[in-house]
Amino acid sequence: MRKMRLLKGILLLLGLAVLTCGKAAEKRHLNIVFIGNSITQGVGLTKPSHEAPPVQAALYLGKQTGIGEVKFSNQGVSGCTTVDYLPTTHTLFERAKQAADQFADEDWATLIFSIMLGTNDSAIHGTNGAPVSPEQYTRNMTQIIDTLLARYPKALVVVHRPIWYSPNTYNGSKYMQEGLDRLISYYPEIQKLVKAYEKKAPGRVFLGDTEGFDFFKGNEAKFQHEQGNAGIFFLHPNAEGAKDLGELWGKAIYKTVSL
Repeated sequence: MRKMRLLKGILLLLGLAVLTCGKAAEKRHLNIVFIGNSITQGVGLTKPSHEAPPVQAALYLGKQTGIGEVKFSNQGVSGCTTVDYLPTTHTLFERAKQAADQFADEDWATLIFSIMLGTNDSAIHGTNGAPVSPEQYTRNMTQIIDTLLARYPKALVVVHRPIWYSPNTYNGSKYMQEGLDRLISYYPEIQKLVKAYEKKAPGRVFLGDTEGFDFFKGNEAKFQHEQGNAGIFFLHPNAEGAKDLGELWGKAIYKTVSL
């Protein structure tokens, strides 16, 4: 009887060991292409290759339960708009495509496109295509996402809400309160866009971070203090703010892959 109980105990332990190993092997590996503007790029940071939001997002994800290896490519380009990223322009979209193609053979990992665009679209003038109306913003984003989904049939797309900037923002481009109001008008468009893809491409396009806008709103300690044509303005996160933004993106991406 004792031998029988001992044998059952050993079998139970072996079963638990196999189950534990199986769970360990189920870790999800991620390849992420970050599409965005100067905020994504990490403009103004001392070491953007170590401090930019995509770096911080990858570091955050790498620490989460169930996540294995995280690779990423930062395709943030200063000053860019959704117009610059349109596939038909054969400019910035080509760069994102090349970055994604580098991950093409790694079918053991989930390919994700993390997108935060709209800041420069909202400008009064000074950036390509600005000002971009809410309706045109949606059309541009749809073209970008449709092309990504078609070219990468297993990829996921996560769309983040652009973060707040001060209403006196005026550097090489003019934003001001009018631009900020336009930026705010893009958020309902993003929500409708993601909702449309629930039917159009179920399980592939997700709403990403929506907390960053309010987190950064008026939070001067998280921004670089930049001198502009209308005084000190707040547009680009500093190192601390970039870490916060990256973690917000990371949380949204983690939620997506955990669904």
